[in-house]
Amino acid sequence: MKKISGLLKYLLDYKSKIAMYFLSNLLGILFGMFSITLLAPVLQVLFRPGSSNNNTVATQANTVTEAKHGIDVLKTATTFVQDLVKNNGPLTALAYICIAVIVFTVLKNFFLYMSLMFLNPLRNAILRRLRDDMFTKTLSLPIGFFTEERKGDLMSRMTNDINEVELSIMGVLEVFIREPLTILFYLTGMVIMNYQLTLFLLFFLPVAGLIIGKISKSLRKESNIAQEQLSSMLGIIDETLVGMRVVKAFSAERHQHLRFMKMNNILFRTRNRIAVRKELASPLSETMGVLVVAVILWFGGKLVLSGSGFGGEWFLTYIVFFTQIINPFKNLSSAFYNVQKGTAALNRMEQLLHAENNIKEIKNAHSITTFNDCIEFKNVEFAYGDKLILKGIDLKIKKGKTIALVGASGAGKSTLVDLIPRFHDVNNGEILIDGLNVKDCKLDDLRKLMGVVSQDPILFNDTIYNNIILGTGGATPDRVKAAAVVAHADDFINKKTDGYQTIAGDRGARLSGGERQRITIARAVLKNPPILILDEATSSLDTESERIVQEAINKLMQNRTCIVIAHRLSTVQYADEIIVLENGKVVERGTHNELLNTEGKYKKLVEMQQVK
Repeated sequence: MKKISGLLKYLLDYKSKIAMYFLSNLLGILFGMFSITLLAPVLQVLFRPGSSNNNTVATQANTVTEAKHGIDVLKTATTFVQDLVKNNGPLTALAYICIAVIVFTVLKNFFLYMSLMFLNPLRNAILRRLRDDMFTKTLSLPIGFFTEERKGDLMSRMTNDINEVELSIMGVLEVFIREPLTILFYLTGMVIMNYQLTLFLLFFLPVAGLIIGKISKSLRKESNIAQEQLSSMLGIIDETLVGMRVVKAFSAERHQHLRFMKMNNILFRTRNRIAVRKELASPLSETMGVLVVAVILWFGGKLVLSGSGFGGEWFLTYIVFFTQIINPFKNLSSAFYNVQKGTAALNRMEQLLHAENNIKEIKNAHSITTFNDCIEFKNVEFAYGDKLILKGIDLKIKKGKTIALVGASGAGKSTLVDLIPRFHDVNNGEILIDGLNVKDCKLDDLRKLMGVVSQDPILFNDTIYNNIILGTGGATPDRVKAAAVVAHADDFINKKTDGYQTIAGDRGARLSGGERQRITIARAVLKNPPILILDEATSSLDTESERIVQEAINKLMQNRTCIVIAHRLSTVQYADEIIVLENGKVVERGTHNELLNTEGKYKKLVEMQQVK
């Protein structure tokens, strides 16, 4: 319940709707009770016509209960019906009572309907905020979080787990408010009619609750396992769809199908176990209810037959009252199962909502809107977990210079440039921009200084136009077109049927590799950052596309500070300085010609590529 209380904090903004929901339920329950309460005096008048004087009524009421208010209620109800019969005749009185029952029933259902009209928008508003909070939290998390978490698991938490919470927890909000009210009022009426019988009844209800609660203990654990298995299955689906070309090229359809089928079968068995426990709730509670009814029939029948004054008409009304709390008890027991099931999903959601974000902006962070001097690495160290990636990096990148980072895969090139916009934070040392530690800068300002063109061009399933203006905001069509011209993208865009409004497709699937890369370059041109990071931007392209993209990159690099990660060394020989990394350390640095003359690591890399 502690987890659920954390979810219900969202209700604080909807106090007025909660009050109206509570009031509507209260009125609906009261009108329902009024219609049932008319049953006893009608039966008494119709089948016991001799008991029509007030003394008899008072005596009967006194034997039913010793509570003064209980006497008044029963006495007033019976007297009212008797007066109707006396003044209008039995048939007319019966007609009036039938009309009253209809009116009360209509009012009851009207108010119950109104309660749902107040509840449903409230419930949907909470779920909307929960989805928004989860997505906002996901956007705020550092890059490192996504390298450690499976994408399928994150997607499952933001879709299936929220759906589970909607069905299992939010769906029983009405139960937790309406059903306890119903039970409270009808039990009060039962106490008024006969407190001895009600006390006898209340002895058995906790026993039923304990039995139901014991069976449901394992449901939460099983539900958590099921959600984890579902996220794993989503991960397999995502990997298969993304890598469909590889799957088909290696005839791996059966391999992927076996992986999927194995996880699907595990999920099938787990959900069957959950269903066995969940579906047991309703029949178990109903069986317990019937047992309690049998006990009431025996004990109440004994009171009626013993001549205690507890008349058959009031005993029948008592039974009807009890039937009105059977369904609420059933609903509460089912809700308890559902809450246990939904809490498992809520736990997984809370893990994401409370995930630690170690890339934090300090209070009173400095605004940095220009880049005037240099980027400096001072004895920088960085590690993923226990694995040290960068070791003692000292580096100065002057404004307007082009610095190339080369080295074997895993040398730490991409990690080094990711530290500048604070995709990760250093473990030791510091990174300075114009003498200001990047940790002391406003994150948004820092990242506005930089443009990134990566090896894998990231496009969204949106128009080419919207992909180019991503994150810039307020760009005019003329500026977008000018950026596309610089990126050598305008020509091929105009040849598309819809031009700039052409949908790029999922991850840019409707465009060629060279076209995707030129759009990302146009995006960087439009942003017009003073610092440009190029992460092997042409390594995955064919020769013709590489030539076109390289021309676009050369235009983009003009009058900017550039950090280039290069796989093909022929693209960086004109860099102002080349930094050679090996095992996270700087092993060589200098111009292309200087490094060729040192007979070191760089020359070996160049010779290896020339041999290829």
